[in-house]
Amino acid sequence: MKSIQGRPESPDALLRAVQVAFDVETPVLEAVRRAAFRNNLSNSDQIRHLLGLPVSCRPKRPRLTVTLTPNDYVALAARYGLPAENRLAIKECVAQELAGFANGK
Repeated sequence: MKSIQGRPESPDALLRAVQVAFDVETPVLEAVRRAAFRNNLSNSDQIRHLLGLPVSCRPKRPRLTVTLTPNDYVALAARYGLPAENRLAIKECVAQELAGFANGK
């Protein structure tokens, strides 16, 4: 398996990597998120940077994610005048709406 700086390189090493969650006050959460945004890093990579740990050098894909339930697809289909089964067209409409939001429309 190919090694990326700061990431496990073997399947055995992947089994030993553990995700750790921190319960922090809102100001701490916001400060980490703002720094991550400014540095074009994920929140996780920003924490690694703050702790002096290696950070992945791979470029981040500029994407947003949201979890949609079947009921969400029904609601979005009604919003865009599409059949709920046409998830690709709904996804394209959502992407256009997000672009409009970014452009202040």
